[in-house]
Amino acid sequence: MQELAKRIANLNESATIKMAQLTRELKSQGRDIIDLSLGEPDFETPEHIKAAAKKAIDDGFTHYTPVAGYLDVRKAIAEKFMRENGLLYTPEQIVISTGAKQSIINAVLCLVNPGDEVILPTPFWVSYSAMVKLAEGTIVEIPTSIESDFKITPEQLEKAITPKTKLIMFSSPCNPTGTVYTKDELKALAEVVARHENVYIISDEIYEHINFTGQHASMAQFDFIYDRVVTVNGLSKAYAMTGWRLGYIGAPLWIAKACDKIQGQYTSATCSITQRAAIAALEGDVETTLTMKAAFLRRRDLVFQMMQNIKGLKFNNPQGAFYFFPDVSNYFGKTYNGNTINNADDMAMYLLNEGNLSVVTGSAFGDQNCIRFSYATSDDKLVEAMKRLKIALEKLITQEIPVS
Repeated sequence: MQELAKRIANLNESATIKMAQLTRELKSQGRDIIDLSLGEPDFETPEHIKAAAKKAIDDGFTHYTPVAGYLDVRKAIAEKFMRENGLLYTPEQIVISTGAKQSIINAVLCLVNPGDEVILPTPFWVSYSAMVKLAEGTIVEIPTSIESDFKITPEQLEKAITPKTKLIMFSSPCNPTGTVYTKDELKALAEVVARHENVYIISDEIYEHINFTGQHASMAQFDFIYDRVVTVNGLSKAYAMTGWRLGYIGAPLWIAKACDKIQGQYTSATCSITQRAAIAALEGDVETTLTMKAAFLRRRDLVFQMMQNIKGLKFNNPQGAFYFFPDVSNYFGKTYNGNTINNADDMAMYLLNEGNLSVVTGSAFGDQNCIRFSYATSDDKLVEAMKRLKIALEKLITQEIPVS
């Protein structure tokens, strides 16, 4: 009898990857689908970063590296943390991994024991819950809403913490909502955590540079909580380097050593060529990053304006990342062409089949009432996508469920 281990049998497939794969299959069959499912910048990696990678090949950087990464790359990351975030991390406190996703799972597996509670403000990035399950932790969700700009309060956090709480995980700017916590808001949450000495924080800051508020705030900036924060970042979003696969953490030394240890047993170091390119990214001209940020802001405003004309759609104005996370519950119970929309899962499939528009169900992010779509694509595609969204949703508004 074929029987998989329970950890994989109980693991859900990534909803974003699943929807992207389905979209590719339908496109290969000739369907004209606009894909807004994946969070990937549509820009090319800047030329000076590509040049550094080419030089690295020519210079022979083609061998194994230390598990945590080359020392000079970790020094460049430490300098970045100090220069941009005001965070003091030594190179020994930094571990480079194969993307920020691996950085996060490293920390989760090093901190969470079976039965430990992990607090996830909801909505959360799709893989957080899966990572907690792999570590055999218990997920504790703190729900938020559009009305609260998808932010938790210190009171909610205090109420959620129990003697079993080990970890809090969140992202700011947030995937999937685009929410950005201010320095004062983070400080208020940090003060709660400070009262519970066995609770740690994973602060996912991968969207740091796609921030429309003017200033990114890191959780580890508060000295009274610094020793219990793992700061996660990477190259994929700020430098259009999604395929290069480099993420990193700054963490208390004992956690960094643990992440080095566990990574050494299942992937070892990330790509040597990518590491050399990372120095060029971190130390080079930031003009390309600023150009991308300006483009994302323009696209956000474009989409926000067009969404104003869609009856029944509820949404906020995200202050970072490149996603909208609208509430589509006003359409639940509606039907069109034999398809009844009961939840966000139904809505995502309806938009794919009826609107030729690929989005991701909010249930994958812990919210049953919303869908997520990315605006990291061209203006023309976004205009057409919003037209398709409007037409598909209006079909639901104008037709009620038939009386049985």
